[in-house]
Amino acid sequence: MKTYTGATGYVYQYYFVGKRTAPPPEAGAIEFIFDVTADRKTTFAASVLLKPEALRAWAAEHGRQLTGTEQYAAAKMRLLRAFDEVVEGMIEHGRRLVIDGENIEELLEPLGLD
Repeated sequence: MKTYTGATGYVYQYYFVGKRTAPPPEAGAIEFIFDVTADRKTTFAASVLLKPEALRAWAAEHGRQLTGTEQYAAAKMRLLRAFDEVVEGMIEHGRRLVIDGENIEELLEPLGLD
């Protein structure tokens, strides 16, 4: 169990459950599943969907594929960004988070990957 204090002031606890190929309608994406709680009473699953176009965009920009560890890092960064942005109702508004060609660079930029 890890703890993260979001920019919103909420303190979240979360842990990684696993990853799988996403079921339809997101087939082709990689789904990273985290269990999350903001109140230590209610735990819910949050899925981060790493879309194929995100992987292609990153590879085109950097000349190589993301490793499995780097893919997990992108998913975790997307989850933490949701903790920072969702003011209320993470359980209603943050359960399906997406990494696409538009946001993958921005998510991974703080990690300094080449």
